[in-house]
Amino acid sequence: MHSILIIEDEESLRLTLADRLTMEGFQVQTAADGCEGVRLAEAEPPDLILCDIMMPGMDGYGVLQTLQAQERTAAIPFIFLTAKANPQQVRAGMELGADDYLCKPVSKVDLLAAIRTWIGKHEQQ
Repeated sequence: MHSILIIEDEESLRLTLADRLTMEGFQVQTAADGCEGVRLAEAEPPDLILCDIMMPGMDGYGVLQTLQAQERTAAIPFIFLTAKANPQQVRAGMELGADDYLCKPVSKVDLLAAIRTWIGKHEQQ
């Protein structure tokens, strides 16, 4: 069973994503902010991270940079899931090293396709 860490400050979306992914057979952990997400990823690295960008405290960019700086978490596939959808924001996230960038609201089909693609690529490496 693959594990996914969801880092999202909006509680209703965090719970909906967790329920949806649990029903698809994933083991899911959630974090309400970037600092908590980093702690969870460091303690038990997941197979993939879904992360919002705009959060209080440590934003998603900070989460990505912090995890990439550590050998244990640097290779975890990282997908931004955010409302920041203009091309400059997408480019900024990709230049920081995100593996994918999904804009809210995201369909279940697109979300699952991205997750399966990146977990599959990571397993092949």
